[in-house]
Amino acid sequence: MKTRITNRFTGAVLFECDTQDNVSSGLAARDALEKAVASGAYLSGADLSRANLSRANLSRADLSRANLSGANLFGADLSGANLSGADLSGATLFGAY
Repeated sequence: MKTRITNRFTGAVLFECDTQDNVSSGLAARDALEKAVASGAYLSGADLSRANLSRANLSRADLSRANLSGANLFGADLSGANLSGADLSGATLFGAY
């Protein structure tokens, strides 16, 4: 299935990739986000609300102004990530690095 990461303000597609058909939308978002980060995609303003990003490798990702409200970032690697202006309200950050 195609999974898209869109801009929270404009709805424009920031990144799109194929993900497994048999996973929840939250886990598909994690897979797509890791692929986007690995490819160097520009993700400022991304809408990642309520996504399951537990244990995701997001090191050095530009997530400035991203919507991460209600996202599960348990154990995620956020080292060197740009989170300036990001909405982290209600996000689970326990064990995040």
